[in-house]
Amino acid sequence: MAEARESIEYDVVIVGGGPAGLAAAIRLKQLSAEISVCVLEKGSEIGAHILSGAVIDPRALAELIPDWKAKGAPVETQVTEDRFCFFTKGVALTIPHFLLPPLMSNLGSYIVSLSNLCKWLASQAESLGVEIYPGFPAHELIVEGDVVKGVVTGDLGVAKDGRHKDGYTPGMELRGKYTFFAEGARGSLSKQLCALFRLQDGREPQKFGIGLKELWELPPGQHKKGLALHGMGWPLDTETGGGLFMYHWGENLCSIGLVVHLNYKNPWLDPFGEFQRAKTHPAIACVLKGGKRIGYGARAITEGGYQSVPQLSFPGGALIGCSAGFVNLPRIKGSHNAMKTGMLAAEAVADALKAGRASDRLSAYDDAYAKSWVAKDLYPVRNAKPLWSRLGTLLALPLIGLDIWTSQLFGFSVLPTLGHGKPDFASLRKAADSVKLAYPKPDGTLTFDRLSSVFVSNTNHAEDQPVHLVLKDPAIPISVNLPEYGEPAQRYCPAGVYEVIEEAAGPRFQINAQNCVHCKTCDIKDPSQNITWVTPEGGGGPNYTNM
Repeated sequence: MAEARESIEYDVVIVGGGPAGLAAAIRLKQLSAEISVCVLEKGSEIGAHILSGAVIDPRALAELIPDWKAKGAPVETQVTEDRFCFFTKGVALTIPHFLLPPLMSNLGSYIVSLSNLCKWLASQAESLGVEIYPGFPAHELIVEGDVVKGVVTGDLGVAKDGRHKDGYTPGMELRGKYTFFAEGARGSLSKQLCALFRLQDGREPQKFGIGLKELWELPPGQHKKGLALHGMGWPLDTETGGGLFMYHWGENLCSIGLVVHLNYKNPWLDPFGEFQRAKTHPAIACVLKGGKRIGYGARAITEGGYQSVPQLSFPGGALIGCSAGFVNLPRIKGSHNAMKTGMLAAEAVADALKAGRASDRLSAYDDAYAKSWVAKDLYPVRNAKPLWSRLGTLLALPLIGLDIWTSQLFGFSVLPTLGHGKPDFASLRKAADSVKLAYPKPDGTLTFDRLSSVFVSNTNHAEDQPVHLVLKDPAIPISVNLPEYGEPAQRYCPAGVYEVIEEAAGPRFQINAQNCVHCKTCDIKDPSQNITWVTPEGGGGPNYTNM
């Protein structure tokens, strides 16, 4: 007999308290105060799981809340120096701005903590009457007759062996006439929805990167407030896409990170190790010298762009923000597009509710996206990722620049829209055919190990709960992934979750789920597609501050 659950009805249920979900909630209430809206957030508070570089284009924020400055939005450090570099092992070569397409300019954008911005957006939403529930992950879909009717939150108080502990509380049903999924890149329910409603059919596979980030406090003399630096090249080899970012903002704060495209080929590559190595470059080390690392985090990033955006609507709801993937890869920006898609979906729902409709397919949202400045933002850069993947960094960059220049200047591309080909998990070569990579031992001052990094991410999970990293076949890590790929989970995970332990009886695969920073890389990159990330108990995971 099915367990009885408490059920609450809303007009709109929003899964995810990031930029897209909060923008949607605010826009719904702006359109009609009578629309009941709730936002579910799996983090312990709004912003706890939000991680981004971040240099944001304020366009969507200005549309949503025109007087955001007067209302005290934490968007204060404007980019005043915009620098692009190509790194060799010992030199940082500055790329002249006249060679770069105009859309690459960051002047006029703002360096922010996206975590702090989301906290502020949540306060704006609550002032309009939106109900926000942090610490409540959406764990299951409610689907009735091929229509999404809402979600079920995760149970509380379940032991690792599945028994109910003292204080066990079953999850609640949050039912809505429409449900928005704003889970970010590789959302666990969004992934199910894409399969259930075949939303990716006719589109290219979604592509991803992993973004690793540290927050530093610099000595005043080394802080250049308003500097946004982007770099490509070393330490990544020419067949591996990605790049460095370093943003100076606030009071002596510096956000530094590395993005590694997850279609990399060498199974011995370690994105965390590459990030630590990047900081040893002379042009970077001199900036960080004498500073203090105060934060760390990692998160998957959508990179497929225009041709990978799925069908956005389905009966009873829609994908918004990075659940669908609207990152402009060359600009390394997605928050403005995430917010705008949330607003477009909200407008489609407000019209539907006003017309007395409920739980239908929001085709008006798909149409609005196709005509929006979001689609216009993504179209000129649509070939950047496939060119980079096919040709490698050195050969691709001139062609990418030419393709974007012609699209911006003349409104057409010299190339047709290129496909991405294989999904990221299928890109790995066999370990025996790949060069093993060695990484320097961390010094604890400039470079660090995984466990000390997880510590400053403030990550915490209750020990006695079901493991939220589910193996379809527990034998595959040792029987398949280890001999064929050197079990790459040991390296692509930025938090030391996965280990191969050598024992007398043979190697054993160990999952340290309490370390997980919810980046979703394992769900994306596992070559056997054997790992499924599901939501842990509410409130678990990182607790980012100023990230």
